[in-house]
Amino acid sequence: MSRPALPPGEVRGGDSPKHTQLREILEHYCATELAPGDMLPSERDIEQAYGVSRITVRRALGDLVAAGRLRRERGKGTFVAPSPLVSRPHLASFSSEMRAQRVAASSRILLAERGTPPPEVARWFGTPEHQPHIRLRRLRLGNDEPYAIDDAWYHAGLAPDLLETEVYHSVYTILEQRYGLRITDATQTITAVSATPGAAALLDVPPKTALLSIERQSRAGEARVEYCSSVYRTDRYRMRARVSRARDDYSG
Repeated sequence: MSRPALPPGEVRGGDSPKHTQLREILEHYCATELAPGDMLPSERDIEQAYGVSRITVRRALGDLVAAGRLRRERGKGTFVAPSPLVSRPHLASFSSEMRAQRVAASSRILLAERGTPPPEVARWFGTPEHQPHIRLRRLRLGNDEPYAIDDAWYHAGLAPDLLETEVYHSVYTILEQRYGLRITDATQTITAVSATPGAAALLDVPPKTALLSIERQSRAGEARVEYCSSVYRTDRYRMRARVSRARDDYSG
C-alpha cells in the first residue's frame, strides 16, 4: 500500500527557523495521514517537496525522533512511533487502558506454569513457602509494538485452572467472569530500573535503557489474588496523576 502524498506547505525565511516550520508540517502529516508503524517518505523526497536542504530535513526529523513522534531503524527508514499510553492512577487492566486510547492490545505468552513462588509472593498470598501457585509472564503489545513485560503470580487456590483459559486476553476479565474474583483494589510501588539484556531484547530497546517498574499486589475484596511485577518502555507508557493540597496544609 502506498503512503499518502506529502501535504502541501511552504518553508520560507522569517522569524521561525526553517527546521521548525518543516517539523510542524511533518508532525501534522503524521497525525492526520499516517498511522503508528507507517514509514515516512525519504529525506530526499522531503527535501525536494519543500525546497529545503538535507540538513534542515534531518534537523526536523531529529526533533520529532527526540520528541518520541518518530523512530528510526537503521537501514530501513523513519517510521511513525506508537502513541504513548498515558495511565491514570486508577485500577484498570492493561487491555482496558489500551482500548480506552484506541490502541489494539495483545499479548505474547513468555511463560505459563505452576511453580514455587518467591518468598515475598508466598507471604503476600498468606500460604506456605513451598505451596505452588500460577505464574504467567507475558509481553504486552499495543498495535503489535512492545510496551511492557508482565511477570505475574496468581493464587492457585482461587483460580486453579487459570492456565487452561485464554490468558493472552485480559486476565482480570477471566478472573471476574470465571471465578467471581473482581479486582477491587491494589497496592502499587513505582520505581525506575535499567533494562536487562533479556528485557531489552523483548522490548526492542538498548540494554540498560531506563524502564518504568511497577510492582502491584491486587485483591478481590479480602482475597489476595495477584502479585505482578511489570517493566514498561518509558517512551510508550506514562503515568499521570492529579494531586491536591490537603486542607490542613493551608495556613495564613
